Amino acid sequence: MQKVLVVGGGKGGIAILKILKETTVLKIAAVCDLNPNSPGIQFATEHDIPIGRDWRDFLTEEIDIVVEVTGDVKVFEELRDARSKNTVLIPGSVAYLIAKLLEEKEDLIDQLKNESFKRDLIFNSTDDAMIGIDDKEKVILFNKSAVRMIGITEKEALGKNIYKIIPRSKLPRILETKRTESNQELVLDNGMKIITNRIPMITNDDEVIGAFAVFKDITEVVNLAEEITNLKEIHTMLEAIIQSSDDAISVVDEEGRGLLINPAYTRITGLTQEEVIGKPATADISEGESMHLKVLQTRRAIRGVKMRVGPNKKEVIVNVAPIIVHGKIKGSVGVIHDMSEIQSLNKELDRARRIIRTLEAKYMFDDIIGDSEEMMLAVEQAKLGAKTPATVLLRGESGTGKELFAHAIHNASNRKYNKFIRVNCAALSESLLESELFGYEEGAFSGAKRGGKRGLFEESNNGSIFLDEIGELSVNTQAKLLRVLQENEIVRVGGTKSIPINVRVIAATNVNLEKGISDGSFREDLYYRLNRMPIQIPPLRKRINDIPQLCESLITKINQDYGRNVEGISPGAMKKLANYHWPGNVRELENILGRAIIFMNYHETVIEDNHLPQLIIEEDLKELRSTSQTAHEDLNTLMEQYEKDIIQQVLVQNKGNKTATAKSLNISLRNLYYKIEKYDIEINSMQ
Repeated sequence: MQKVLVVGGGKGGIAILKILKETTVLKIAAVCDLNPNSPGIQFATEHDIPIGRDWRDFLTEEIDIVVEVTGDVKVFEELRDARSKNTVLIPGSVAYLIAKLLEEKEDLIDQLKNESFKRDLIFNSTDDAMIGIDDKEKVILFNKSAVRMIGITEKEALGKNIYKIIPRSKLPRILETKRTESNQELVLDNGMKIITNRIPMITNDDEVIGAFAVFKDITEVVNLAEEITNLKEIHTMLEAIIQSSDDAISVVDEEGRGLLINPAYTRITGLTQEEVIGKPATADISEGESMHLKVLQTRRAIRGVKMRVGPNKKEVIVNVAPIIVHGKIKGSVGVIHDMSEIQSLNKELDRARRIIRTLEAKYMFDDIIGDSEEMMLAVEQAKLGAKTPATVLLRGESGTGKELFAHAIHNASNRKYNKFIRVNCAALSESLLESELFGYEEGAFSGAKRGGKRGLFEESNNGSIFLDEIGELSVNTQAKLLRVLQENEIVRVGGTKSIPINVRVIAATNVNLEKGISDGSFREDLYYRLNRMPIQIPPLRKRINDIPQLCESLITKINQDYGRNVEGISPGAMKKLANYHWPGNVRELENILGRAIIFMNYHETVIEDNHLPQLIIEEDLKELRSTSQTAHEDLNTLMEQYEKDIIQQVLVQNKGNKTATAKSLNISLRNLYYKIEKYDIEINSMQ
């Protein structure tokens, strides 16, 4: 087995490592990277692969292959000079190409799943039963029509030997003969009579890998054919049946003249009985050849033929079968399926996909931009929270990115393949929010759906639910949410039965929950349940150094949205942004950049100072605040200053001991920590 040394642990490195890990002929000797937190180093650590910062510590005569994925030409040249003549050096460009191929592989897998879904949809929408077996005679395909005709479920049939499903099945014979059998009669154990077509599945190498059968229930038709040989009598007896069919049906005699059509035929083709009855079978065709005439010539059924019929050239799919009585051809019957119905199904499928996309988390931790200490701390706490089932409470001002963190936490957890549902608690009324969250039983209130409705907690079972603006919940709804967090069960509105659920709750708020507890608008017991893992997301004014990175990312996004080609922002404009206090945080930054780009001329590629609106810089804001405070202070400001003075006095009395101070003030220790941080109270000088 050859040994491989990987130099570089970035995106290219992690892609190469995953490939090498799956091979049986190559062994990863070590992974080297200057960044100990790179994805490649973390991957190597998880799989017990030696790691290091300097590749020279690992480049020995025993190394057969060196993969350089740092992208640094100097590193590549040093490796080339240091390796032995028997060691192969693979450059980063090749590694990048492999990574891109991996991405394409994932895309192809998604496309394959999509095509498989479409195939199953088509198979299950047909009235014809379809059963397929592999070369071991085990059932691998069993559509809904087969379930209806055979009388067993798909789960009971798949993987079983075909003889256990249909004891007199002739499909195994097709595996031996490799020949197609058409229009074969078979009587099932339940007495149902069918006509079946059996077809072998043969590869290009003439290897039989299975066989499948398509059959239609002909019980009624066969019973009539056995008793009546005159097509006129058949016409009379079948008329009541086909008139009620939603599928368009047409019948012709042995000479190809129209005998019978039903109302659905007129609806789809636009042709009346006078235009079809007694006329040649070609009368309804606008594009294509007559399948009736072809069936009369070949005496074999034809299925799934696309053609256009009627004056409006309606696109349809046609199935035509011969009418054979005592070995003589007496005519043929055709069933026409409107293609618009299939197109409607595709539209419904697209709509379902759009709905599913709204239930998915879109962002990852890599989408969170910022290198400031405050933001890095918040991200690390969120990553830790993603690995635990604990409830997470995201705290921060409006526009700081709380929903972005919620998406990332879900996608980094073991629930990422299940639903992620977002709820804005402030956007719905109390009664509507309660029924949306917990669902309701039939008759719970006026206008309730028949059969009731599942709530969002049930919909997100085994997934995550993001409750934004949690501080806006009514006290009644808070009580129900507390039950969910304590008992892991919900009770629908108007119901009495408890429904167990397994949901990760991620809550967010931009209001002071502790203040809500003190004024009675927020339950203290719910607060302690939600606040098990609080994550404080810093406002933009506390991470001004992140503004250049944020601008770069936002400009790229806005360019895509508005079809512009803005390259960046000038130093003067950047300084102006850095001096602003950002009450609206990142959301306000995106708004300002978007406005600037909209009003820029198309030949301008750099955002200048004059493109930005008038912003109150931090110095001006301080002056305004000072002037306002000197003039008058509102009651809230005075109360907060008084509270700060009291806390400082008690801390001094207790020599900085927070536990004793909290006990003296009759507040929780966590609440004391929050107020110390809020008022920026220095503790060291008191100890």
